[in-house]
Amino acid sequence: MVDLLKMPIVITVQIDVVLAILTVLGIGSRLWGLQYPRAIVFDEVYYGQFVSLYMKQTFFIDDSGPPLGHMILALGAYLGGFDGNFAWNRIGAEYTGTVPVWNLRFFPALAGALCISLAYQIIVELKYSHTSALVAALLIMFENSLITQSRFMLLEPILIFFALLAVLSYLKFYNIQKNSSFSVKWWSWLFLTGTACAFAIGVKYMGLFTYLLLLAIAGVHTWKLIGDTTLSNVTVFYHIVARVCALLVLPIILYLGCFYIHLTLLYRSGPHDQIMTSMFQASLEGGLARITQGQPLELAYGSQITLRNTWSKPVPCWLHSHKNMYPIRYDGGRGSSHQQQVTCYPFKDVNNWWIIKDPGKQELVVSNPPRSVRHGDIVQLVHGMTARYLNTHDVAAPMSPQWQEISCYVDYNISMPAQNLWKVEIVNRETENEIWKTILSEVKLLHVNTSAVLKLSGTALPDWGYRQLETVGDKSSKVYHQNMAWNVEEHRYGKSEEQKERELEFQTPVQMDVSQNMSFMAKFLELQLKMLTLKNEETEHKYSSSPLDWINMDTNIAYWLHPSTNAQVQLVGNISTWSTATVGILVYTVLFLWHLLRQRRGICTIPKDSWEHLILAGAVCIGGWAVNYLPFFFMEKTLFLYHYLPGLTFKILLLPIILEHIHNHVLRSSVSRNTFSAVVLAWISSVYFVYQTFSPLTYGYPALSASQLTALRWKDSWDILIRKR
Repeated sequence: MVDLLKMPIVITVQIDVVLAILTVLGIGSRLWGLQYPRAIVFDEVYYGQFVSLYMKQTFFIDDSGPPLGHMILALGAYLGGFDGNFAWNRIGAEYTGTVPVWNLRFFPALAGALCISLAYQIIVELKYSHTSALVAALLIMFENSLITQSRFMLLEPILIFFALLAVLSYLKFYNIQKNSSFSVKWWSWLFLTGTACAFAIGVKYMGLFTYLLLLAIAGVHTWKLIGDTTLSNVTVFYHIVARVCALLVLPIILYLGCFYIHLTLLYRSGPHDQIMTSMFQASLEGGLARITQGQPLELAYGSQITLRNTWSKPVPCWLHSHKNMYPIRYDGGRGSSHQQQVTCYPFKDVNNWWIIKDPGKQELVVSNPPRSVRHGDIVQLVHGMTARYLNTHDVAAPMSPQWQEISCYVDYNISMPAQNLWKVEIVNRETENEIWKTILSEVKLLHVNTSAVLKLSGTALPDWGYRQLETVGDKSSKVYHQNMAWNVEEHRYGKSEEQKERELEFQTPVQMDVSQNMSFMAKFLELQLKMLTLKNEETEHKYSSSPLDWINMDTNIAYWLHPSTNAQVQLVGNISTWSTATVGILVYTVLFLWHLLRQRRGICTIPKDSWEHLILAGAVCIGGWAVNYLPFFFMEKTLFLYHYLPGLTFKILLLPIILEHIHNHVLRSSVSRNTFSAVVLAWISSVYFVYQTFSPLTYGYPALSASQLTALRWKDSWDILIRKR
């Protein structure tokens, strides 16, 4: 032991000098002048609002994707000391001195810079030369569109970073497996693959497609491993379990973890509360929680309640009535019941209050002790402010004649008796006690006389109904739908028998002291469902485009324009790289089919290892391009050029692979190879020339003259802004 201590401690470090230089240059290209322009640039106006809400720990929902990307941006804001106080109201607005612009833009810029070194390593792990890896890194470095997108508070560079990290980690894991399975490195790269995949999905849902691509590649490799007879059954089983844990279980855990942190941070009521259920809203501090905290949990005969429809489409709304009657005749000449209108009103209002009444008793107050309302009970619902009973007859609804009209009964002393008995059916009684509960229970109200179910049609009434939403009685549907379910949001025990006293009671806040909690999984499932189903109203945008416009960059986006000069930031790519990358996919397809046909004819054109490397490279690069591009053809959303950048990145990675393959396996003579190398060098020079030419539009500096800007309009479809003096 003493002799061992006398021995020198030696640490051997291997540094890829080229990779280190590329990393430094990449960081410089993305972080240089990061605070310029000190104004809101394009979608910063969108993401900045969420950053401010994080700083104030206020709940929000963004239907564009999961919260990890927003949290990374918010981390930069937090490290910069941002308090969230800034009005993100328009593109081009100047940032105040309290906004840490550099910090807000740092993480996207860093992610964009690291993509350069990731590209270099991916090519090496695909078993191509370091020269090809250098070409791939340079193409990413000098891609103007990637630089522009990386220099602002946007999510695409973070998404691309995690996607490339996932690919690199899997390739390293796959290559290590051949010699040292179950080693520390093997486990590390495998679990890093699952982690990067989860984080890619956590930034934007588009990351899911890269994850599925890697799962498919891993599945093919695992299938080959199962067929390896040199491995024992136990070893194969361990391999499969390891992949399931790292590539399936771990991403799910991490994805849930992102939402756990998100929901833990955002515990205050915010502007997006109303689209969530009453239970979710009540779990937030302030807002509805302030109103409902301490409400009685169990409903009783005599309870005063507001009923919210759980569907929340087109907007959240509450069962409502007012003194106005339905018109005697609807449009088209159909007759109505001329009873009191019952609607669904999208605002909190005193006319949303109802009283649960026992049909066998006259009292409208809660007895002592309270008699709970249970699943299957027959009740009457009395409108609080007008004291009229919720009712329906076999009369067609105003906007939906296939269903029955819902009304509050008015006795006109004609042959239309009241039909105001309703059966309470607790829809989620399998998970809740059979007693009707505030917020927790979702109930269906079934009309006793006609078997019609009270539901929200979602159609707006005409002016006579104040554009409120139509409620109907549906006795034809045999399938449950969420528009049939209602939950009690506000609840108090009624104390006043006199109508005037009750009206005052409805306008008095609840003063009791009981609270409700909601589990993380319940909140996660509801939030996830809302994010997947919530659709913002589609609007045309000046710079929106279709996926077909992206292939040859027939479009651009003006991100920012200086208020007094022609200085501007444009999302426009390196046209030399874009056009060559498109050709590269066609060349790869031709080469692949050519080699495949020759092998089918028994002609060996390339070594087996080179063929396998070519197949894997195609699966990664063309597969990565396809899964990040083709899904946009099926999406009903406003699309922009920046949506193509993840696919473009994979397409660029294919170029040096094709060039090396042509040089090594297609060209035979030294003369042709030297000539080809010279052409490639000239092409790389053209890439750098285009980068330099368009750098004033990439970095927004220096300002160009009108004639210089006109000269940069290389395509008629590009919108280069020229300020008229």
